[in-house]
Formats: sequence, structure tokens, C-alpha cells
Amino acid sequence: MIRILSLLVIGSFLLFGCTSVKQTTAAQPSSAAQKESFLDQPLPLDTLVVKGKLNNGLTYYIRQNHKPENRVELRLVVNAGSILEDDDQQGLAHLCEHMAFNGTNHFHKQALVNFLESIGMRFGADLNAYTSFDETVYMLQIPTDNDTILDKGFLVLEDWAHNVTYDPEEIDKERGVVIEEWRLGRGASQRMRDKQLPVLLKGSRYAHRLPIGQKAVLDTFKHESLTRFYHDWYRPDLMAVVVVGDISVAQAEQLIHKHFDRIPEKQNPKERKFYPVPDHDRTLYAIATDPEATSSSVSVYYLLDRSEDKTNGDYRQSILEQVYNSMFNQRLRELSRKADPPFIFAYSQKGMLVRTKDAYILGAMVKDGQIERGLETLLTEARRVSEFGFTQSELERQKKAMLRYMEKLFNERNKTESRSYASEYIRNFLQNEPIPGIAYEYELYKKFVPGIKLEEINSLGKSWMKDNNRVILVNAPQKPDVPVPTEQDLKQVLDKVARETVTAYKDDVVNAPLIERPPKPGKIVKEKKYEDLGVTEWTLSNGVKVVLKPTDFKNDEIRFTAFSPGGYSLADDKDLVPARIADDIVYSSGLGKFSRTQLQKLLAGKIARVSPNISNLTEGISGSASPKDLETMFQLVYLSFTEPRMDSTAFLSYKTKYIASMENKNADPAQVYQDSVTVIFTGNHPRYRPWDASTAKQFDLVKSFQFYKDRFGDASDFTFIFVGNFKLEQIRPLIEKYLGGLPALHRNEHWMDRTFDYPSGVIRKTIKKGLEPKSINTIIFSGKAEWSEQNETLLTALTRVLTIRLREKLREEKSGLYSIGVRGRLQHYPRQRYTVSIRFGCDPKRVDELTKEMFVQIDSLKNYGYPEEYLEKVKKMGVREFETNLKKNSFWLHQLKAVYFNHEDVHEIMRLKERLQKLTMKDIQLAAEKFLNENNYVQVVLVPEK
Repeated sequence: MIRILSLLVIGSFLLFGCTSVKQTTAAQPSSAAQKESFLDQPLPLDTLVVKGKLNNGLTYYIRQNHKPENRVELRLVVNAGSILEDDDQQGLAHLCEHMAFNGTNHFHKQALVNFLESIGMRFGADLNAYTSFDETVYMLQIPTDNDTILDKGFLVLEDWAHNVTYDPEEIDKERGVVIEEWRLGRGASQRMRDKQLPVLLKGSRYAHRLPIGQKAVLDTFKHESLTRFYHDWYRPDLMAVVVVGDISVAQAEQLIHKHFDRIPEKQNPKERKFYPVPDHDRTLYAIATDPEATSSSVSVYYLLDRSEDKTNGDYRQSILEQVYNSMFNQRLRELSRKADPPFIFAYSQKGMLVRTKDAYILGAMVKDGQIERGLETLLTEARRVSEFGFTQSELERQKKAMLRYMEKLFNERNKTESRSYASEYIRNFLQNEPIPGIAYEYELYKKFVPGIKLEEINSLGKSWMKDNNRVILVNAPQKPDVPVPTEQDLKQVLDKVARETVTAYKDDVVNAPLIERPPKPGKIVKEKKYEDLGVTEWTLSNGVKVVLKPTDFKNDEIRFTAFSPGGYSLADDKDLVPARIADDIVYSSGLGKFSRTQLQKLLAGKIARVSPNISNLTEGISGSASPKDLETMFQLVYLSFTEPRMDSTAFLSYKTKYIASMENKNADPAQVYQDSVTVIFTGNHPRYRPWDASTAKQFDLVKSFQFYKDRFGDASDFTFIFVGNFKLEQIRPLIEKYLGGLPALHRNEHWMDRTFDYPSGVIRKTIKKGLEPKSINTIIFSGKAEWSEQNETLLTALTRVLTIRLREKLREEKSGLYSIGVRGRLQHYPRQRYTVSIRFGCDPKRVDELTKEMFVQIDSLKNYGYPEEYLEKVKKMGVREFETNLKKNSFWLHQLKAVYFNHEDVHEIMRLKERLQKLTMKDIQLAAEKFLNENNYVQVVLVPEK
């Protein structure tokens, strides 16, 4: 896996800058001298973290953390990436990462992956790695309930650090896998990035050291070039081991010494250089177009010297920068909601660009032909801030929001996932990001935020946005009817903005209560308890059913979802489009007397989120809140039913942005391919046809609004499910008031079966589209099948067994692909049936070969079964997953919704282990016979046009 500068829009590079959630109590200075002294104090190390260094130079971090229970997150961090490659090694830092999974001293060839899967860990989810410009990081989650397995997990890290074997045969196999990863990443975005990086990072080694490397090198490199990189850069002084999880510090430290003390210190090591991005005294331009590009974008990069948070004063400065960007982004969001918005979306952000350079970015995705308008708006808004600053009301809202957010993080300090802490410690090692702990950070926020003045915020933009070290990136589709600005055109925009007069921003705020007329409460008329599950079911006087599961998995979280039968299956064909967008239209319009923007301002400082949804078979609503803001969440639910808002400006904005996002849809080979798969599989059914820009002709605000009101006009058949940190006696009055007060017509509705018939027989189609030498191959098996929890479990086990087998055969043995997806779905409503889809990308010349091998493996499963170890792996994965999921609010919310939607016994949730353990390889064979019918499938292959 590779991590480089990720893209927000094509050609607009996001920053890696992150705000650490950094245990101690900040002192309270009194005099000016004391204040200055306090600001100069270095940020401390969290007292809950043990940081040390071995004699050979290896750094380690240890933190005991019980979320999730009986698991530990292990990381091996190497402070070396593609930036250190020699010319004959371009792409080999990444290949070194791959080879760590293909043979070490203690785990020959695929034994490492086999071991981890045998203990229930999943390749990709619990076992992974990435390579970036400046680092390589290996990630591993291990159970802690078995000391032998735990020790072996540390042995895996040790082997990665100095015992990768580099078997020549395995190198050449993995060469093919990495080339397929390279192939997978090719397309319009990469081609435009190839043009722009040398400008954005002009004069820097970064411009020519993308982690994926050069295909010519990957095709021809000598094995010695690969092993040379490993021996030069995989060494203790450039490594850190991170251990976070349900393990004592003493045990973790003992295991670190056992496995890493014995790695010898590197003699005469090569210098680990850090490569600068040179300054330049002018504005550079990088304009890139591509025939397969699907959108237009513009971004302005202001390259800055790297800044680090070392002191309390530095930390305060980082808060100021967050305040600036948050307020600026709020203004940009407001502009994007205009009837004719200047951009689809836009952003302001500052952070690390690469290890040796920061950047401040203004970026936007725009409608085709409106790059200059988007750029002008971005720069004009920056000037508006520069000349008039932000308003006091904007600042107060932002202060409130930031303090509330930090309060939530503080409240969750003992429920934070281990992998989150592990990520912080990786950044500390690689980037010197401080890790003082959330308690210390929260104290700093409470100390610093109230004292922030407008003047110090307003001056920030000026210090970042200079004429030198500026780079403007433009991306656009290469089409005759899409004008693309020249460098001169962009210069004229800069000059125009500098000359024009700007006026001050006016803060549009409505000072009114969220709900003016309180609802008439209902009553709980029926109660049912499932004591063993901690689940309670209430029926309200208006017919609303409420399912509640109080938990302590998170301290500051309550989540809910609700559904009712109907959905857009009840819309006639002629009104289907307005019905399908009704939830989006109403959500973007706001609630009651508040527009979406006004509502967000009113809710500043509150943690409460609610959004409606309409699917094919149901309408519903979902959201979350902090216990402190629970009533606000219920008020939003009540308004979503009783006072949806019809806003013509929001509708026009939605329609404009929809058309812009769809105009070049058919330029993207992957999108054309996916639409073709849909059309072929659904038989071009009118209700399932892919949408395009012309679909907007059917948008109708009134019809959407009427459909929404009809779907949410009767709450009597809704089921609400709440999971999180609440007590029944506390939530009861809110439920009776706001849910019991919802309108009830008792219509006793149901969805309609308007779905398509699955195709029969074997259908094969080839789609010719695309410039790159790559194919996508999708095979979809389908048919009738009885729905049951046991069959759900069986189908999931089958797809997981097959995923492992096909990965081994098609990736590891044949080096034919980078990844393969096997997905199964058992449908209950409106018809009981199934689909199993298998998808992979590969070289067009190898589609037939790999497809044939896929069917060979399916046939082998049906006729002979696979070795028992495959099913045992899948069983253990399922059990391990289940163990951790039981302590997650999201799991219980999803499972409770599923059993109520399917009218199943609630206790089925706890029977997963029993269902899994009952499975035999014979069951998997019979499932393969049923679900993988070689006489009934659709195969669609994408091949290049030439």
C-alpha cells in the first residue's frame, strides 16, 4: 500500500498535517513575565506513554490501553521511504515493504500471512503496511489473550526489521504484483499529477521519487538493487516500535528487549538526508488537462517553511491557525450554497506538504469553464478577510465549537481506540509532533481559546499568502467545448483581485429558538425487556416503536437510526427521480425557519447530528449526539418530521452542483464500466438505469418536497433504535415528548416490489474504454435463495474462504493482480435471492488466463473442498471480529436494525459464534454449488480502446 500526497480534487493536493490530541495540568501564570515563561515552556510527554531507546538506537513507545480489549496494536516504523532511493531503485522502497510479507527467517514465503490469518487476523484490516516519500510503516493487530501468540507477533516485527529473506523466486513474483498495483493507479488523476508534481515541488527530489516508482525500473531491476535498499535503510537508528493495547508496560518492554536488543547497530551507516523544496521568488503555474478527467479544479499553494509544535506558545499558534481555517471554510461553504455557486466546494487548509515543507492551500472544484471565476472567488474571499477580518460572532461560535470538541475528546480519553494512539506516536517519531496527552491539551484549550482576539486571527492569512513561493494548479477535462485558462489568464485574475474593491462580510444569523411550539407528548403504552442483552423495547401511544440499548462503550456518544417501510418503491416511475433526491433536497434546505447555514450557526458548540434518508424500501432518519446535547438531537428529529423546509436556493444549488459533477461522467473508463455492469445486470430496467447530467431535467423541487412530507408525515410505523451512553429514566421523557409527539396516521404501509429480475444463463460482455493498459473483470453469480441468519453466515464464510484462496492463487502464485474482491449478498426483501460478485483488475492480456484459473478454483472447491485450514481461518476471523464488535455502538445499532427489519429474534445477534462453529467444509462446498452456479452468471470485462 502506498501513501503519498492524497487528492481532494484532481490536482489539488491535501496536506498530511494533523492536529494531535496531545497528561498533565497546564499551569496558570499570572504576571506578563510568567506568561511569557509559560509560552516558552516545552510541551511535555504524556505520562501515560513510555518512550525509550535501545542501545542500538531503536526508539520505542508503549501505552497500555483497553480499547479494544484483548488486542494490541504493533507498529514497526522505518524513517525511510522512496525519497532515499537511488536511480536504479525507483519503486523499490515500496517493493521492500511488499517483500516483508513474502518470506523472513522465521516465516517462510506465505507462512507469515498464514499464521496471522490462523489466529483470526485479517489481511488488510489487521495486517497491512504503507510506503510514503519519507517513511515505511508496518501495522499489525495481535490478540493478547495468548502469550505464545503475543510473542510471535513481536517476532513478526523483528523479522520485518532485519530478517527479510529476499528469495529470488519470491522477488520476481512480487515484482508482478507491484506492477499490477502500478497499473491499478494509472488514469487521468495520475497522468495530471505526473505533470504537476515537478512544478509544485520544483527543484526538489520529491518531484521524481513517487513511491510507486518507475515501471521501467520495476520491470528490469536487479535483485541486488532491492536488497541494497533494505540493508542501507532498515536499521535500528531509523526505526521505532510502537506498542499500544491491552498489555502491561512491563510485558511490552520485556518483549521489545527480547526481540530488538539483538539487532546489531549499523556500522558506517549511510547518511539519512532530508531533501528540501527550494524557494522561488515568483508564481509558478501547472495547468493539466486530460481526456479522461471528470472535473475542473483550481488550487493555490503557498509554500512555507516547516513549523513544529515544541512549546506551549507553538501550540497556541496552531490553535489560531485552526480557528482561521475553520472560519474561512465556513464562509466558503456558504458561497457553495448559492443558487449559482462559484464552486462545487472549496477549502482552506494549512499543514505539512512533505517532510521539509509546509503549505497553505486555497482550493476549489468548479464547473467546467469556470476556473477563473472559482480562483477569483477564492482570492477575493482571502482579501475580504485580510482587509476586514472575521466578525466577533464568527469567532465566538468557533471558540464554542472548538472547546466543545476538545471536551468530547477529553471525555472519551479512556475509550479511545489503540490504533489512534499508535498513529500519534508514529508522527512523534517521524515528524516530532508533540504527544502531551489529551488532559494537557484540553487544559491548554481552556486557557488559550477564551483569550483569542480577532486581530491575531485576521493577520494570519497575510503572513501565509505571499507572491513568492506560490504555485497555482489547474486541472480540467480535455474537451473542445471546455475552455481552459492560460497562464496569462490566471495572471489577469490575480491582478483583477488585487485591484477590485471588496466589502465586509455580513454574518447571517437568526436568533430564535430551534422549536417555538413544543410538541404534545405521547406515552409509553407497552414495554418489553431482553434482560440478557440489555435491550428494552417501548411502544408509544402514536405507534412509534423504540428499541434501546444503553452502553458504556463510549463516554460521550449516543447513536440512533430509524426506519419505516415504503421508500421510493412507492413512487411512480414518472416521479422516481424527485423521490430519490427528496432526502438530499430537504436536508440541504435546513429546518423550520433556519436555512442550512443558519442552522449550523445556531448549533455551534453542540454535538448533535441528524439526517433523513430514503432508500428503495424504507425511509428513515439517523444521527448521533453527546449526552449533553441529547435534547437538541431529539428536537432536530422532531423538526425533520414536522417542519421540513422547501428552499428554492438550496434546490438550485444542489441541481447546479449535480450537473457539474455529472457532465464528464462518461470520460471516466471506470464509471462507464460500472454503469455498463449495472445496465447489463438489471436488463436496463428503467428504475435502475444509471443517472447522468440529463437526469437533472427531471428534478422538481415541489415533487421532492411533497414526497418527503408524505414519507415522513406518518411516524406510526417507524422503529427507532438508540445505542450509547444514556440511562432509560433520563431518555424516557425526551422520547415521550419528541417521538411521542410525532404525527401518526396509522396507514399500515408496506413497500412495493418494483425490482428487476435477475438475468438467467451466461452473459458475457466486453466494454472498450480507456487509454491505460488495464482491465477490470467482474463476474456476478445470482439466483433464488432462502433468506435466514444461518444462510447469511454461510454466504459470508464462503466469500471469505474464496477470497483467501483466490488471493493465494491469482496474486501470490500467478502475480496476476494486486487485489481481488469477493462479495456476497443475501436479499430478504422484496424477494429472497442472492448475488456473489468477484472483481479484480489486471493486465488486459491476462484476463482470460486469470478468469480461467478463478473458475478452476471454484470447481476445485465444489468437487473436493479446500483444506480445513481455510475454514478454520474464516471461523477464527469471524469470532475475533465478533469479540471486538460486541463493544462497539455501531455494531449494536446495525445488528438491532437488521433483526427488526427482518422480523427476527433479537437473540440472533448473539448466536453468530454458534452459527460459525457449526459450519463444515462440506457446508462450504454445498454453498459453492448453490451460490456459484457456472451456468448462471454475468461477466463484464473492461479493456482499453486500443
